[in-house]
Amino acid sequence: MVVKAQAHAGGRGQAGGIKTASSSDTVEALAGAMLGKKLVTHQTPPEGVSVSSVLVEEAVAGRQELYLGLTIDSSLGLPTMIASEAGGMEIEEVALSNPEKVLKVAIDPVAGFQPFLGRQLAYGMNLDAGLIRPMGEIMSKLYRLFQDHDASLVEINPLVVTEEGKLLALDAKINFDDNALFRHLDVDELRDPGQETALELQALNLGLRNYVKLDGNIGCMVNGAGLAMAALDVISLAGGEPANFLDIGTMNNTDRVVNAFQLFLSDPNVKAVMVNIFGGMARADIIAQGIVEAYRDMNIKLPVVVRLAGTNVEEGDRILAESGLKVIRAATLQEAAERAVAAVGEAS
Repeated sequence: MVVKAQAHAGGRGQAGGIKTASSSDTVEALAGAMLGKKLVTHQTPPEGVSVSSVLVEEAVAGRQELYLGLTIDSSLGLPTMIASEAGGMEIEEVALSNPEKVLKVAIDPVAGFQPFLGRQLAYGMNLDAGLIRPMGEIMSKLYRLFQDHDASLVEINPLVVTEEGKLLALDAKINFDDNALFRHLDVDELRDPGQETALELQALNLGLRNYVKLDGNIGCMVNGAGLAMAALDVISLAGGEPANFLDIGTMNNTDRVVNAFQLFLSDPNVKAVMVNIFGGMARADIIAQGIVEAYRDMNIKLPVVVRLAGTNVEEGDRILAESGLKVIRAATLQEAAERAVAAVGEAS
């Protein structure tokens, strides 16, 4: 039998999260050693993730291990099937050491996954002739799963050729697009809070779906994912470290601003806050009013740097000026980042 720690991370085998057992007593001992423990891999936070369940399954001898995956190639804007005859290890390692063994085909979403694409990949994986059609069928079903469930990644690793000459998926991984979960409530119910950080769960409960905890000390509130990424880069270039990625999106109510500050105050690592809003459909005056309400409702002692631009920015400036709040104003993103870094230095 094989005992596998169920954790949202790759590299479990190297971290002791996958063990083989020859008896039921050994299965029990291995499961007991894993359950309730922290699993630390190169894909987990430094503190690791908890193992709250294990999967016990039959061990299968395979004569060949393959890799099969499907994701979005952002450079093409298309779903892309990835296949390799070198399965059983991280595909990133294969791409570095043997790039010729990583095969890719882009898929036209209008035409869908065509049989000739499956044959092209299967032959490129150097499979026996009798496995070409079964491999093409697996690829077709993988693409259907990817499309029907709004996935961002599906992969089978390893996909083995058994001693009997059959294809069998021994392990699989599926990532779903959070923004499409409203269409897949059954998938949303599978969420395991134990695999997520406390702050990211709090963000979800506060209606902030685009929040990712980072290791720095400058809390960031930005509208727009691209602008948020740029803000993180500029903070780093200014010598600081962002504490989070947070895209509050296009919205015109103050609640999300207040909730963002609640999140910042819940993170003991945050020593300063940088608000960078470039209003298009979002209104700078609503953001400013949200900042005022956050100060009114919470005991905010952190230095707060605010840069507002775009729609209704004059009204937003007036609201902040008349509020009497000691927020630090900035005219540009670079200036906001530099002042946030300076504020952290002064606070420490």
